[in-house]
Amino acid sequence: MATSKTADKRAAELRDVLDYHLYRYHVLDEPEISDAEYDRLYDELVALEESDPGLVTPDSPTQRVGAPPSDKFQKIEHPTAMGSLEKVTTDEALEKWHADVCKRLGTTDVAYVTEPKIDGLSINLIYEAGAFVRGATRGDGRRGEDVTPNLRTIKAISMRMQLARGEEAPPLLEVRGEVYLPLSGFNALNERLVAEGKKPTPNPRNAAAGSLRQKDSSITARRPLSIWIHGLGVRDGLPVEGHWDALQWLRGHGFRTNPYAELHETVAAVAAACRDWEKRRIELDYEIDGIVIKVDSFDQQRRLGALHERPRWARAYKWAPMTARTRLNKIHIRVGRTGALNPWAQLEPVEVGGVTVSQATLHNEEDINRKDIREGDNVVVQRAGDVIPQVVGPVLPHEPGTKAFKMPKKCPLCGTAIVKPEGEAMHRCPNRACPSRGLESLINWVQAAADIEGVGEQSVRRLWDLGLVRSLPELYRLTREQLMELEGYGEISAGNAIESIEASKQVPFHRVLFGLNIPDVGWVTAQNLARHFETVDRLMGASQEDILEVEGIGPERAEAIAEWFSDEANVQLVEELRSLGLRFEIGDELKPVAGPLSGKTYVITGTLEGFTRDEAAAALEGKGAKVVNSVSGKTTGLVVGEEPGNSKLAKARKLEVPQLSEQDLVKLLRG
Repeated sequence: MATSKTADKRAAELRDVLDYHLYRYHVLDEPEISDAEYDRLYDELVALEESDPGLVTPDSPTQRVGAPPSDKFQKIEHPTAMGSLEKVTTDEALEKWHADVCKRLGTTDVAYVTEPKIDGLSINLIYEAGAFVRGATRGDGRRGEDVTPNLRTIKAISMRMQLARGEEAPPLLEVRGEVYLPLSGFNALNERLVAEGKKPTPNPRNAAAGSLRQKDSSITARRPLSIWIHGLGVRDGLPVEGHWDALQWLRGHGFRTNPYAELHETVAAVAAACRDWEKRRIELDYEIDGIVIKVDSFDQQRRLGALHERPRWARAYKWAPMTARTRLNKIHIRVGRTGALNPWAQLEPVEVGGVTVSQATLHNEEDINRKDIREGDNVVVQRAGDVIPQVVGPVLPHEPGTKAFKMPKKCPLCGTAIVKPEGEAMHRCPNRACPSRGLESLINWVQAAADIEGVGEQSVRRLWDLGLVRSLPELYRLTREQLMELEGYGEISAGNAIESIEASKQVPFHRVLFGLNIPDVGWVTAQNLARHFETVDRLMGASQEDILEVEGIGPERAEAIAEWFSDEANVQLVEELRSLGLRFEIGDELKPVAGPLSGKTYVITGTLEGFTRDEAAAALEGKGAKVVNSVSGKTTGLVVGEEPGNSKLAKARKLEVPQLSEQDLVKLLRG
């Protein structure tokens, strides 16, 4: 426990630091630290003040709601204060709050309403006689900034309530909501800003705040802002008795309320909803950082009251943030199984979304330079759900001495001069004998093609480095004793891994084709080849013209496949694997799967964050869909990732084929 003197000094330091960061976040929209770091400092001050109430000062950040409104806009007084919410981060803290609520009310009969906590900008809207008259930001909770002209540009905000015939509008109604920028709109906005030579915004919350606080409302009008209405302030004469009723009334009168709001009779149901949404938040086209929980009854809310303008009847159940700031120590290059050079970031380890992250994807040279990411910079790292972490961009200004990234001129593994084919975003090593082809092919085999349990990427790398496994046949000749030479393998785990390797000999023919590292043969093409030729002997004996008859294969791909099977070393590889017991004939596995997407056909283009294209195709086919390589009038939808093929996009637009984002794909797969 700190002494009174040191505690007083530390509390003063924390007040100054927190005030500074509140100003950066709420007024300038240019935060310098992560939400998690701010919360850590804030919680430290709360603990000090709770241990010694004499440390509390009227200007302490714990005694205020927000930051002072900016001088940029006219100040406006809110009819009722807009309090901020205390947070909980565990089920235990939620139970403790519930117990306090029950104790203060003298009853356990308490219902709650939960809603996604939108990471946007809090807004207060005033309606007089049913018409929208003005709106303001939350500001310090009592006064905000008048941004009425900008709010009028947001189509999701009702300019007039929808009233039933003969129904009278309340003389005054105060409506609370959260203005946000959809993720799809955020990505499009950043692309436009970069194209105009301007600095991209680091996250959707900053983009929404910056868009709403433009002096020129025509700029705001060009931004795809939206809003979720989540509550009421003044509600004179409104016939509602609780928050759930209020949401239904608002929805029925033209206000956009969140469809995922839920009414719960127990705190256990509330906790389950919070856990469920932490997993599901990737499904949404907007960012949420938690769940807002409110006591439903307005009478109970009134009796519970507030402490320091923070309502006792509401809490924000917050999750670990999905973005964080850290240092990018070095940009490395990994050469893939097809020769593609994939840059990745080595990071100073940082916790993102409850997981410690030390590596992140960087896509390609063009993307790195578009975002102006440099070695030695402090960067923003993002992780959503189970998606591979990615570097969003640098924290400007750049660190002294940093330089723009340049792709190496030679392959880091074999020294061959790299090439960048016209129309492609990736640089490639053209050397087919490059060591990467063997190592990455083995990794692809154990992780994707054969999915061998108990043998992961690190094991393959160690086996490669020791010279024990340098080819697929050597993997199938591996012994338990050899595996036990590797750190992490005991007698039982090594035995289980050998059994998994043996069982993988039964993977279907199309997965074997996919794992052979044939140029331009991904998951979909491998399936089409297997369906068309049925056996590897027919495929090896096929001419380029024969291969051209396969669905989705053009002249260049057909030439590459025919050339691969004409190589004596590749024929020998096939024969050796066949002699070891792998399957080279089609079975029943390619018969269409019955599922919710049966009868639908999809095409995938571009780079996806949470899937490889082959994984996305496999997931769609597992739901009964058919995945093909080319867009036609029969295509149900085109799944579009980063840097999509222009020809597929153009054809989809011409044929009016719907385009799906990766988030749309996730929603589709989850029903």
